Order: sequence, then C-alpha cells, then structure tokens
Amino acid sequence: MKQNEILLNILPNGNGIHKHNVKINQQEEANDELALIDAIGDEHIATSYDTPLRPDAFLMDDTTKMQEIEKHFEAIMNILGLDLTDDSLKGTPHRVAKMYVQEIFSGLNPKNRPDIKLFENKYQYKEMLVEKNITFYSNCEHHFVPIIGKAHVAYISNGYVIGLSKLNRIVQYYAKRPQVQERLTVQIAEDLKKALQTDDVAVLIDAEHLCVSSRGIKDVNSSTVTASYSGKFQEEATRLEFLKYIGK
Repeated sequence: MKQNEILLNILPNGNGIHKHNVKINQQEEANDELALIDAIGDEHIATSYDTPLRPDAFLMDDTTKMQEIEKHFEAIMNILGLDLTDDSLKGTPHRVAKMYVQEIFSGLNPKNRPDIKLFENKYQYKEMLVEKNITFYSNCEHHFVPIIGKAHVAYISNGYVIGLSKLNRIVQYYAKRPQVQERLTVQIAEDLKKALQTDDVAVLIDAEHLCVSSRGIKDVNSSTVTASYSGKFQEEATRLEFLKYIGK
C-alpha cells in the first residue's frame, strides 16, 4: 500500500494537518513518478523481450480503434490550439488514426505477421545468405517519434530456405510497432531462427533515432548499432565474414 493510502486509512478525516500531509505525500509521489518517466525517456531502456501489450489488446476491432484514436487526437489538436475548421487540418485526426492502426503500428497485431513458407534447399547452398540494407521505419516507444534505419540479416541454411522478400517482411513486421532498437533486433533474430529452424542467424541494425536528433541532446550525427549473433555466427570467422559483406 502506498504511503498516502496508509495515511488516509489511519488518520482522522477532520484534521487539516493530516490532510495537508497526505496532499504533500501525493505530490511527492507524483514528482517521483515524473522524474522516473523523464529518466526513462532520456535513457535507452527496454523492459521486456515481448512488446508490452495488455491481454485485451485485440478485443477492439480496427475500425473502432481508428474511431477512438480519431476522437482523442482531435482533442490533442484542440488543446494545442489548432483550428480544425481549416481545410488542411480538419482531416488530420482521421488520417493519423488510419496511419496508426493500418500502417506504422500494424505490427502490433499478430494477424499481420507474414506467412512464412519453407522450401527445400535443392541447390544445396550451404554458405551464408545475406540480405543487407533493409530500410525500415519504426517509432520510439518513449516519445512516439521515428526510428529510421537499415537492417542486415543473414542465415546459413539447415536444409531449408525462405523467399528473400520474407526476410524483409519479418523486419518490417517487428518495426511497425512502438519499439526500442535492442528489442527490435532480438525479435527479428528469434523469429528468423524459429521460421528457418536453425540457430545460425545474424541480425545487425544501424538506425537514427529522432528522439535523439530532434529533441533532447539534438545530436544529428550519431546512430545506434545493435546486433544478435547465434549459432555459427558466434564464431569469430563467420561473424567477420558477415560484417565484411555488409561493409562494417
């Protein structure tokens, strides 16, 4: 039980001093929570491997979600003082709602995961396959501003292969949700290992975060690199071969 809740239970309601103390404790708790929010927002923190979703995340259909987002985004624009009767602005809440649900956050919904089919490796190609420079656009889950980057993916066949476009689609699926780059890297790698039925998978992501370049420190020159190496890619020679192919 929080400190202010304890005070409310044990102190007489009629005492103004006690009420004052409760109010101070509530304000202190609010300040502490805001301080924690600010700290997390400026640090690159991820709290879980899975994207944090409520159990009821998909009980609401997409049409209803768009209607609700439209109403709330219209309220945000009104609070900012924007004139929604202007021809340029009046359709913005609807456009944002449609973009959120059907485009940039469509990767939240498992039904949008690409259908992965394996094919027998009839060519008996046993070397590394690399798909590099997969351009993606994601969004930082701390500020909801873009992450723009390139993913480089490689695997060594365990007897089966998948179509090249599926590698791109898996990257895009996990990018289209509020993200942190570390989680994005691991989610792509783990899905590829499961789909390809092999641990011999490598993923490297190099991305620019607009929460760094457009706000906060406002560093427009830096980028963030994350990697996941599994199976044979944990061997130095294999890992260096992969890095050579992608120009790192």
